[in-house]
Amino acid sequence: MPLGALVLPHFVDLDPSLTALHRLGGFFVLRTAGGADRSLPTLARTSGPGRPDVHGDLPTTRVRRVADALGTPEERVAASVAQQGLAARLWSVALGSAALHGAVPDLAPPLLRWDPEAGAPDDLWPAGARPLPGDAGTIARLVPHGHLEPLAGALRARHRIAPGLLRGNAASALAGAAREPDHWGRRHGRTDVSARARPPAAELLAHPSSPGPEP
Repeated sequence: MPLGALVLPHFVDLDPSLTALHRLGGFFVLRTAGGADRSLPTLARTSGPGRPDVHGDLPTTRVRRVADALGTPEERVAASVAQQGLAARLWSVALGSAALHGAVPDLAPPLLRWDPEAGAPDDLWPAGARPLPGDAGTIARLVPHGHLEPLAGALRARHRIAPGLLRGNAASALAGAAREPDHWGRRHGRTDVSARARPPAAELLAHPSSPGPEP
């Protein structure tokens, strides 16, 4: 069925600030109330070269922030943790939205503002709530292809980090994010949520996307 023929719920009508996602846990929340500081960068810039602006080199800024929080001088460890944390946030928002609403907000990198110097979990502010189909293909386009692959390339360009480790992090984050909506639906008698959570999660887990080619 062509996308134009799909009747998608309007997030603005269903949940003006997408606050329903908080029911599933902190990793599922989108920060929409009040909007983000317009000076914050978008995730589109995490994969580019370092820029001489207020935020500097975004992946490096985030890795150093995580290293400070962990108390480790080993940047490869911090890079791995930073990548897995952001992967968990993106998978959670997409899968949680698909389970609760049957659709996902547009998580395209130019539409998500992010503070690389904030604590964990990463705060994400969407530019809008345009709904997209909540199927595995859409989620794969938004999360691994839109975010995780370019992020992995940027991290590997800056740190000696194994591609297999990044792939494992992405798969682990996906598995963790996939469990929560199903468990929440079962605990709260929301069989509709569990039913919507399982198909895209199962398809994504069966065919996980690589976060970047081998060097």
